[in-house]
Amino acid sequence: MKKRAILIILDSVGIGALPDAAEFGDKGANTLGNIYRARGGINLPNLYALGLANIDGALMGKGVAAPAGAFGKAAEITKAKDTTCGHWEISGLLMDKPFQVFPNGFPEKLMREFEEKIGRKTLCNFPASGTAIINEYGDEHMRTGYPIVYTSADSVFQVAAHEDVIPLEELYKICETARELLYGDYFVGRVIARPFIGSNGKYTRTENRRDYAVEPTGDTILDALTREGKKTIAIGKIEDIFAHRGITVADHTKNNHDGIEATIKYISEGEGDFIFTNLVDFDMLYGHRNDVEGYAKALEYFDEQLTRIIEEMKDGDILIISADHGCDPTYPGTDHTREYIPVLACGDSIEPGTNLGVLDSFADIGASIYEYLTDKKWAVGDSFLS
Repeated sequence: MKKRAILIILDSVGIGALPDAAEFGDKGANTLGNIYRARGGINLPNLYALGLANIDGALMGKGVAAPAGAFGKAAEITKAKDTTCGHWEISGLLMDKPFQVFPNGFPEKLMREFEEKIGRKTLCNFPASGTAIINEYGDEHMRTGYPIVYTSADSVFQVAAHEDVIPLEELYKICETARELLYGDYFVGRVIARPFIGSNGKYTRTENRRDYAVEPTGDTILDALTREGKKTIAIGKIEDIFAHRGITVADHTKNNHDGIEATIKYISEGEGDFIFTNLVDFDMLYGHRNDVEGYAKALEYFDEQLTRIIEEMKDGDILIISADHGCDPTYPGTDHTREYIPVLACGDSIEPGTNLGVLDSFADIGASIYEYLTDKKWAVGDSFLS
């Protein structure tokens, strides 16, 4: 029997503040729990059936009597709350020193060098909501041709430009230039291209986003699995987060619908040994925009499709559903929130109804997958399968 692991990351779907959340300004954050409270409920029968509401401290109403999966939540050891650190820790790589953040904008020296290299001046250079900043500065960008540079509470250097003013390929080259500069004293996790369209103060971002991540600073389970001849399939922005390393097949879907459909296709066709999917809409479209209703509906849409995902699973498949951080849309501000992540698992070798409790590290997920596929232990984290 072929063994295969499927890991779906619901980007930003946290399940309660970590004990150190106050250090990050996130005391009381709870992405799932606060959406449930603010909306008066979320219709997630399939996730509940696996044990979502049974997770300790879930605050999502009554759990089911006999969960069909194993359920729990995981804490993050890395002192961060960004996408890259979250995914790396899930994949068995901890960072002793997290990426740098720039709450007051990037240093003048860095920005001067960046502008010289790209041959354009820039606008802004401060933390901001990406959807708000393009509407506030879009007209000036259209007049001047200067790209909009901004950051957030996370370690990101974001460059926004209108697709008719700075063509996509030029924007991508600008971001590659930034990536080359953002090491050493300016060790930033991701550079993100943020193209947009529109006119006269009414602008919207397109799906032509591109992320430029740092190469993982050590081995991940993706590296190890490919070295051992396993086929890894990366869906969504996974290939960017891992700088294309340890990936056999990359399917760069740009939204939840396409990511779900691609995941179902590979499961159905029996492809790969490890399918690793990121569904970005929860974070990108709803968390950062404080859109409680949109977030809830996106969760309900995923829940509807979960039936199809499970139906296509083969003998020897295990499915793990988790997240990478929080982004509580009810919380002040528009940034990520420092939270536990849910862990739901089902399939072969998963005992239904097992309460995993609180896992010490996101890395327990990667350790479990690695052990399942190789019968070997990963150096970081503890497999919950054993």
